[in-house]
Amino acid sequence: MTRNPAGDTRPELDLANATWQSSSRGARGDVQIAFVEGFVAMRNGRNPDGPALIFSPGEWRGFVLGARDGEFDLT
Repeated sequence: MTRNPAGDTRPELDLANATWQSSSRGARGDVQIAFVEGFVAMRNGRNPDGPALIFSPGEWRGFVLGARDGEFDLT
């Protein structure tokens, strides 16, 4: 387990065999997600060897709901 800046603990997930899903209809998209051991991992598909963000199910739900509500709309 590792501790993030907020003090929460995260498991050290083995993402080597994760099944990554692309955000763009089958092509290699910029954002990819994988469901691993009850968590959601998100990475940059153009840099698959780079770091991945790890979300708990509650954090992922908050992120998705915020995106649907336009919380991250920069226009």
